[in-house]
Amino acid sequence: MTDRKILMIGAAAAVGVLVGGSLFLLTRDDVAVAQCGGSAVAGGMDAFGTDFVLTREDGVRVTQDEVFDKPSLLYFGFTFCPDVCPLDAARNAEAEALLTEEGRDVQTVFVTVDPRRDTPEVLADYTDMFSDRMVGLTGSDEEIAAVNKGWRNYFKLNDEEDKEFYLVDHMTNTYLVMPGNRTVEFFSRDTAPERIAETVACHMDAAA
Repeated sequence: MTDRKILMIGAAAAVGVLVGGSLFLLTRDDVAVAQCGGSAVAGGMDAFGTDFVLTREDGVRVTQDEVFDKPSLLYFGFTFCPDVCPLDAARNAEAEALLTEEGRDVQTVFVTVDPRRDTPEVLADYTDMFSDRMVGLTGSDEEIAAVNKGWRNYFKLNDEEDKEFYLVDHMTNTYLVMPGNRTVEFFSRDTAPERIAETVACHMDAAA
């Protein structure tokens, strides 16, 4: 074999390694999403999420990295909600319980869209009804607006006539946020807890 042929084979092998590595780096998350039955959204799931500082139900100010230190089911709602929010919170807590039974370290996170009424104390009482691993978060009007915008969550307070017993319009998606504040999936409110648990487990295994 000539020196020229040896050089050509070596160069081709090097290019193959570089291209293969680049493809792996570029598509690992995409492969995981496809493998786990991921949802297709405009802009991709990377478009969801934002950095934040909010107040936890124990009164401590926390960042997104302190909250999302484990796979989390993130939901936006309010404690005065008469039906949808408690049903969704209970469903998410059930999915969390199924995963915990498998020995998986996960949690649920409830961010209020009604910070005026949902103080840390109110959130603590509310989240404790569903799970001792459910994290409640509140903040100023501006902080809550910003974090909802980050996850594309529409909400509107209907408090024009009644400042005390008003309701809040809001979206009802639940998001799977992995450590590092990385949103990888979302679930509609008709998704069964078993299906949520299965999808979370898949993403955890893919990330391992």
